[in-house]
Amino acid sequence: MELELEGADLKSVLNRLRRAQGQISGVIRMIEEGRDCEDVVTQLAAASRALDRAGFAIIATGMQQCMTDIESGRKNGEDAQQMRTRLEKLFLSLA
Repeated sequence: MELELEGADLKSVLNRLRRAQGQISGVIRMIEEGRDCEDVVTQLAAASRALDRAGFAIIATGMQQCMTDIESGRKNGEDAQQMRTRLEKLFLSLA
């Protein structure tokens, strides 16, 4: 299953990943500076949420593409059940 992100979907996912990257850099800096534990954990939680949202956006796009493939009969050698199983595993990996 190939994932094709384009236009607004691509921009949204990249923005979320860049936000998470900045937040993780902030966490590293905060730890190096010996900042308050609560502040570090709050920033780390924000980075985690940003990564989760990017992952869910990627999976949602993948699900949409798979549905289109199934409806159009282009299954890239996989049947509908195999595609569903793979997507379910991906989704659960973020849960």
